[in-house]
Amino acid sequence: MRAVIIGNGPMGQALARALGAGSNSVEVVGRPPASGHAAARLATTDVAFEASVGSAVRANVAAALAAGCRSLVIATTGWDADRNAVADDLRVARAAAVWASNFSLGTALFGRLVTSAAALYGRVEAFEPFIVEWHRRAKRDRPSGTARDLASRLGAAAPAVEVVSIRAGSSPGMHLVGFDAPGETVELRITARDRSAYAAGAMAAADWLQREPRAPGLHPFDSVVDDLVADPHPRGERS
Repeated sequence: MRAVIIGNGPMGQALARALGAGSNSVEVVGRPPASGHAAARLATTDVAFEASVGSAVRANVAAALAAGCRSLVIATTGWDADRNAVADDLRVARAAAVWASNFSLGTALFGRLVTSAAALYGRVEAFEPFIVEWHRRAKRDRPSGTARDLASRLGAAAPAVEVVSIRAGSSPGMHLVGFDAPGETVELRITARDRSAYAAGAMAAADWLQREPRAPGLHPFDSVVDDLVADPHPRGERS
């Protein structure tokens, strides 16, 4: 795989380490200057990994598309306002991208557990859901994209979910979803030890894009997860 990583922050560095461990050709171009990246800088790329800042996502995607790249992985948060415009840009260019607020496979499955838990505890009025998240001090968005996704999963059971965001130290990410009742508390928690899990998920997304033609536009990471957890031996085919 010939890959370019746009962004040299913690996620960009984790991607560079993971991709460099294989037989991939990797170039890190760093976060964009004020004028944006020149398309020529991103030429001859199989997959572009966007890992810069939310305000630069649309311009970076446009530069990658102008360079001829048709497979992108967007691992940046804080660009919600540009999501529809980026999806349109991709469709016009006949390109596909996978995006996620968090590319950890564990977090993706954690979200599905939260959905199931919300359905169960939402039936009992005594249990009130809440979310606590902790990220490094330098993380800009609060609540994080992951916390917002978890809150949306709880929303059907409790439209107004309390979310507490902690920004301190160097934690790569901890998310706790709780259900509290007068006599007991139930907690689900996922803690990242480092960013290798995020990089592994982003690489799985790149493999998914390269494996076969995908419909132009934006694809959620859940589409990749569905493939990863699919039973390779359906019930009728098991020995």
